[in-house]
Amino acid sequence: MAKELELLAPAGAPPILKAVIGAGADAVYVGGSRFGARAYAPNFDEEALLWAIDYAHLYGRKLYLAVNTLLKEQELQQLSEYLLPYYRQGLDAVIVQDFGVMRQIRRDFPDLPVHASTQMTVVSGHGAKLLAEAGASRVVLARELSLEEIAQVRRDAGVELEVFVHGAICYCYSGQCLFSSLLGGRSGNRGRCAQPCRLPYGIGEEQPVYPLSPKDLCAVGLLPQLAESGVFSFKIEGRMKQAEYAAGVVSVYREYLDRYLALGREGYAVRREDRQKLLDLGSRSGFTEGFLTGQGGADMITSDQPCHIRAKEEASAPACAFTEPKLGINGRFLAEEGHPAALTVASGSGGFLMTVTGETAVRAKRTAVTEASLREKLCKTGNTPFEFESLEIRLQDGMFLPVSSVNEMRRQALDGLKEQCLKPYRRQTPRLSDGRAGLEEERLPGPSEGPVCVAASAETKEQLSVLLKTPFLSCIYTDSAMFARNELVCRMREIHAEAKRLNKQVYFILPAVFRHHTSVFYSSVLPKLSADGFLVKSYDALGFLLSRGIDPARIRLDYSLYTWSNAARAAFWAYGISGDTVPVELNRREIAKRQNAASEMVVYGALPLMVSAHCIVRNKTGCSRTPGVLELKDRYGVLFPVKNNCAECYNVIYNSRPLDLSSVIPELAAAGLSGYRLSFTTETGEQVRSVIRQFAERCFGDGAGASRHGVCAEFTYGHYKRGVE
Repeated sequence: MAKELELLAPAGAPPILKAVIGAGADAVYVGGSRFGARAYAPNFDEEALLWAIDYAHLYGRKLYLAVNTLLKEQELQQLSEYLLPYYRQGLDAVIVQDFGVMRQIRRDFPDLPVHASTQMTVVSGHGAKLLAEAGASRVVLARELSLEEIAQVRRDAGVELEVFVHGAICYCYSGQCLFSSLLGGRSGNRGRCAQPCRLPYGIGEEQPVYPLSPKDLCAVGLLPQLAESGVFSFKIEGRMKQAEYAAGVVSVYREYLDRYLALGREGYAVRREDRQKLLDLGSRSGFTEGFLTGQGGADMITSDQPCHIRAKEEASAPACAFTEPKLGINGRFLAEEGHPAALTVASGSGGFLMTVTGETAVRAKRTAVTEASLREKLCKTGNTPFEFESLEIRLQDGMFLPVSSVNEMRRQALDGLKEQCLKPYRRQTPRLSDGRAGLEEERLPGPSEGPVCVAASAETKEQLSVLLKTPFLSCIYTDSAMFARNELVCRMREIHAEAKRLNKQVYFILPAVFRHHTSVFYSSVLPKLSADGFLVKSYDALGFLLSRGIDPARIRLDYSLYTWSNAARAAFWAYGISGDTVPVELNRREIAKRQNAASEMVVYGALPLMVSAHCIVRNKTGCSRTPGVLELKDRYGVLFPVKNNCAECYNVIYNSRPLDLSSVIPELAAAGLSGYRLSFTTETGEQVRSVIRQFAERCFGDGAGASRHGVCAEFTYGHYKRGVE
């Protein structure tokens, strides 16, 4: 049985912080004025955040700051100055998504713990170990893991683990969702998700339902199993929720976590009335235990419109009143004629002591001070965090002391005691870098000479056949979903040989989600897998290849391993990788300012809007173990293709219109890119040929045979022209 566990609560504003600490949270995570994944929460300005750090520490709790968005180049240059006052105040940890942010914090604040956010989509020990070795003291795991997988991560990586146990959950793997971003310009990677997953969609020709809207997570019944799987921190979601919700949920989990710590797993059971209390506080169509006990299914998805929780999500609504806890102190007051009065206060638990003196006690000419009146004045601790558990008063009879002097002694003593309690948390100002993240350029590759290479990726054998016959393609990416596992080695050997004959390179695209069972399979085939290199989409896949001794020069990052800044690129480049992919949420100005040497850019393709462990086919009709494509129809009649990857058990929802940047190739030519990539997903062979023909006309010919705007009649520029906030 674990000896120590952490209950971690959310707080979107100071009153909620007080409420969750009063309800028993061991630690609280908050957002500051910048860089947090809840941009629409009230959050904490600098003054409030400095107060929050102190408030948590006075009660022996911890405070973590969410800096869990992706940062643009100019923002990263401001990061250290933003964090500096909180670091000095004693901030306990920073929660991050951006690999460049992690690198900069490790450089400028080496003793400030960094927690790898669930936005980093870690699902195996390979990713957890990679991030731990990069400087993460804790990894917040993806919410799609089972108890067995969590235990495996703990065994493989040995790093401290944090897991969500209650609250709203996403349909998509956190950090791998572009739905809100590409359709509405509000990026989840920037804390501005518009939650399109909560809207109705038709499946095929059926009436609209809510297939992308999961119920809320409630794992209070699984706390013993989670603890025994190696989880240290039990996280409650809800920085957009009211104090009533946050504190109410914390109080229930506090009771049961304490029960487990005191009595162990045997006899652990959650009372029906406590489950009902959690339901009454708010949920989306009831609760689910998520993927913790299995592979999920239709019972995880809301059956009707998930609207009845919304009133409780308005954090700006008046919060309920909660009794603020007080810290017990002991005091001693001494007043004797001819001597300055003295007040000593001591914390009941921390061993801190503060003594102050006041005016000299004199013989009273009229009314002498009494012990009762002194006690009344001294015990008025007001809005301080303290209250007297005991107060010894030694008062010589007939003495006089001004009331103002007594009040000032109390104020000085309590303020001094507070500073004594907080002093151990304070840090000295470190020597920061000069703030120019561009200095990371020294570690990045220089501009490449020669023409920009053109590559293409295929997800089907029909697409691959066309690509192999296309002369101007220098590299072909073959997706892992293209082949059954039992034919993978043989077919890749044939493709690689054919590509070599045609003077082309072949890169193998590892699965977008690389769980433990995936790594077991690829461990067995990797030595026999014929490929010039690998395209990786996750920290788990990157960690796996590096742990297997694959030459980093054979590894390229896809855009889902985000490199929004030069610091992020440098953090990955430290491993010796061969290249990366330009993030699809950057606009033309940001791309132009980026160091793009050895960077490839997707210029055509239906971009993935979501990568999800949920399977629409399984939830609708049961698991058929048959890969295929179906369509979701939104309320405007727009169709979104959905592919199910059965070997790895995840779905990909694609945009309805493909990205097409062929018309801006002349602009991109000045960005210093090493290559362009055409990404084929659901296209037929004939459609692939048409796109390639149009692209060749525009990029290599005179353009006479190309369409006016791009290679497709209906397309999108993605974020190239607009970008994200």
